[in-house]
Amino acid sequence: MSDAVRFGLVGFGSGGRIFHAPLLASAKNVDFVGVVTKSPERRAELATERPGLTAFDSIAAIAEAGAEAVAISTPAATHAELAREAIALGLAVVVDKPFALDVEQAKSVVDAAAEKGTLLSAYQNRRWDSDFRTVQKLLAEGALGTVRRFESRFERWAPERKIGAAGGGTLLDFGSHLVDQALLLHGPVARVYAELRGGELDDDFFAALHHVGGVESHLWGSWRQAAPGPRFRVSGSTAAYVIDNGMDGQEALLKAGKSPAGLGERWGVEHEHLWGRIHRGETSAPVPSERGRWDTFYPAFAQAVRGDGPVPVEPVDTLRVMAVLDAARQSARTGEAIRL
Repeated sequence: MSDAVRFGLVGFGSGGRIFHAPLLASAKNVDFVGVVTKSPERRAELATERPGLTAFDSIAAIAEAGAEAVAISTPAATHAELAREAIALGLAVVVDKPFALDVEQAKSVVDAAAEKGTLLSAYQNRRWDSDFRTVQKLLAEGALGTVRRFESRFERWAPERKIGAAGGGTLLDFGSHLVDQALLLHGPVARVYAELRGGELDDDFFAALHHVGGVESHLWGSWRQAAPGPRFRVSGSTAAYVIDNGMDGQEALLKAGKSPAGLGERWGVEHEHLWGRIHRGETSAPVPSERGRWDTFYPAFAQAVRGDGPVPVEPVDTLRVMAVLDAARQSARTGEAIRL
């Protein structure tokens, strides 16, 4: 641990406690030093769940205690302000999704990091989902021929759930991942059309992205879908890949209290009954899923802090995602497709 990056976590709500703390604690090149939270409830949870960590009142306090980097996992509306505060202190920063509420806010953070010369990345952990990594592998191998349409869904059935302000609405929450994955696979977008339901904090959306390269991405996100569709359907000129057995299992593992430190090489391995299939008309065959690797994000970011490689998600990628999400909101308001 002598060369480990001293890392702090800002926020200890469900996101920080479930999705960040176990991965920070599991990273061998990270020295997880503490959590910034003033909430008595969160401090009590921290003392119970991670008694070796210190609670701090502010980002300045954790920086003064020697932190070199922080991960921000707080309500969406606070991300940009807290990120700029951490950057001004010279800290390397990871910002959870949604990175900001709009592209203007996101750009203010990216510009601040560039001016200060500090490292910045977005926590786009879904780039390391088992199913998404399998899609990447199939496309790299040309297993589907020329891809024509990419369908991707985060659909859940929770009609009793009240969409909270913390995530900024379902388009910002789920859409941040879905759009990032689509851009990573198929490149820049020329045109966006979207439909939103549920008002300012939408609970259901559809977005159609026309990529410059010709691929059409159709993306759905919902908390009100009683019959969720396939997680992926990727249609190519010679075959299609479909996975319809729910979400990548790493989220469930974390919610069950598991971690990469405890599971080791079993972390992120999907059971055979959850594998997707390649279809060619009436015939189909299972495709072994790639291992999910959320556990690689923080080690990679720590290496970047030490000057050994790039950050896991480049800041410019964040601006591209936010531009598409802004266009989707505009399209939903006007009923028209928006050109980028």
